Amino acid sequence: MEELPLISIALCTFNGEEFIKEQMNSLLSQTYSNLEIIVVDDCSTDNTAFILNQFVLNHIKIKLYRNDKNLGYNRNFEKAIKLCSGEFIAMCDQDDIWDKDKIKIQFEAIGDSELIYHDSEFIDSLGNPINFKMSDKFNFYKGKSPLPFLYMNCVSGHSVLIRKSLLAHIFPFPDGFHYDQWLAYIAADKGKIDYVEKCLVQYRQHDKNTTDILAVRSKHQKTSKEVKIEKLKQESLWLKVCAEHSSGFNFDLVMKLYQLCLKRNSSFVNFSYGLKIWKNEESLLFLLKKNKTSKFFFTLRKIWGPGTKRIV
Repeated sequence: MEELPLISIALCTFNGEEFIKEQMNSLLSQTYSNLEIIVVDDCSTDNTAFILNQFVLNHIKIKLYRNDKNLGYNRNFEKAIKLCSGEFIAMCDQDDIWDKDKIKIQFEAIGDSELIYHDSEFIDSLGNPINFKMSDKFNFYKGKSPLPFLYMNCVSGHSVLIRKSLLAHIFPFPDGFHYDQWLAYIAADKGKIDYVEKCLVQYRQHDKNTTDILAVRSKHQKTSKEVKIEKLKQESLWLKVCAEHSSGFNFDLVMKLYQLCLKRNSSFVNFSYGLKIWKNEESLLFLLKKNKTSKFFFTLRKIWGPGTKRIV
């Protein structure tokens, strides 16, 4: 019988003592047998490292690394992924719970795709279901176009399995942006991506989550004018880095969007930017699980520049 390829799990931790045991046990219960678990702790000051050391003593699949200085979320994952030896690599957060068949199902389904992801079930901090899935919020995309990932993202890092060959295109992760959206964009530009409809992770929501995917915190926070203006600048930077890593038609469109975005950022309003988005809304707004009217108003909000944000 042919041996299964090695699959690496890249797990990043930081002050995760509350949930790390449950997560580690779910990783060690995977039915896919040929695994290594690469853990990189980003200078935790609680008992996370001690807990991880106990697992290392009892399981040869686990390799634990501790950073000399705090790298932050994106850079820590970048380091963890580079330490992986497997033909395929799965990303892992410290506070979720994996289905025991997660890796097995994704490996069997990846085919010739560069990346495959799956649906996730949201749970609260105590592990109770909140009756909401990632697919309730977003349309899922599969195919060869990166354009759906320019303005939004349905691919969570914990849901991703990638080919090691993709590593030649993804480093360094761009500063200031979520690495999972970057992976999805690059994988779809260089090859194709696919997804599994089944929920394979219980995605824990709590006040320390890096991403506020359900907008729980933002509902209670008033966004300042300065923050709104900074988001406009971040949008143009994101479009720029995506254009620089795009090919063919993708490059032409994303570069045009970047140029129009820059003009929007130096004015009160730029209707051309919104018009360009709307003309390509079938791809650019594919993930948005809304009707045509809602997509139009999403586009309309994109035309307003810093001058308007300072007034409103």
